[in-house]
Amino acid sequence: MDLTGLGSLFDFGKAVIDRFVPDPAAKLAANTELEKAHQAGELAKLAADTGLAQGQLEINKVEAASTNWFIAGWRPAVGWVGVLALAYAAILNPVGQFFAEVVWNYKGAFPVIDTTVTMQLLFGLLGLGAYRTIEKVRGAEGNR
Repeated sequence: MDLTGLGSLFDFGKAVIDRFVPDPAAKLAANTELEKAHQAGELAKLAADTGLAQGQLEINKVEAASTNWFIAGWRPAVGWVGVLALAYAAILNPVGQFFAEVVWNYKGAFPVIDTTVTMQLLFGLLGLGAYRTIEKVRGAEGNR
């Protein structure tokens, strides 16, 4: 997947070479140079992405090692907020309304919370965690 748009630029370069360079040897040399430039750009992007990921891992290690709950606890807190919102929306609210109607004949509505943002956050965390687990199981974690 080409997110930078450079892949289409290199495809255009190949099309120009194919159209305007008649000599097969010169065409091969030009295409080879173009491919080298493309690969050098891809390697530079990969190196930059790897450096960014390594820097983030170091930040994560420092945060996790902190004894200050405000620094080390924000990630678990985000997860717990999502879990509590999911538990209320999927379990506590429906079960509570059922028992309120059956046991106490209560017909009113329970408070409804907007879980849109918390669900997106929770499912994002769970999805990324599941994806990372799949990578580990397949042994593909070093192939990026």
